[in-house]
Amino acid sequence: MKISLTDAQATLNLGVTFGQTLPPSTVILLEGDLGAGKTTLVQGIGKGLGITEPIVSPTFTLINEYTEGRFPLYHLDLYRLEPQEVAALNLETYWEGMEVVPGIVAIEWAERLPYKPDSYVSVYLTYGKEGDRLAEIKPYNCDISIKSANSLDS
Repeated sequence: MKISLTDAQATLNLGVTFGQTLPPSTVILLEGDLGAGKTTLVQGIGKGLGITEPIVSPTFTLINEYTEGRFPLYHLDLYRLEPQEVAALNLETYWEGMEVVPGIVAIEWAERLPYKPDSYVSVYLTYGKEGDRLAEIKPYNCDISIKSANSLDS
């Protein structure tokens, strides 16, 4: 599914929809252009989960955990890491739900993951021709239903 996002608010709204509709244990792999809205999307997810504390990019901390919503949001940012460094972090503990309470796991710069979970939602954000942004959403081994008036060529 491709969605046109006219501005940052539209990106935030898509995230809110994710936060309101996706079940715990959903992994969202975020890729795309620098500044295309990955963190804004995660902020919307937090809002949709009912998280009120500010959601900020974990570029330097790598992982931010937000546990006050309907269920947790785990926000990871792999921008500064090489794949071999990512492998050493054992990130699968977040989506396997064995050591943490199951929640939504949102991973920015997911192309740096040397491995992927068995099921996930891929979100690829890019700039469009008119200064807008495009989100290409593909579920892998999971069932999601995102309704949007902005859907293109679903």
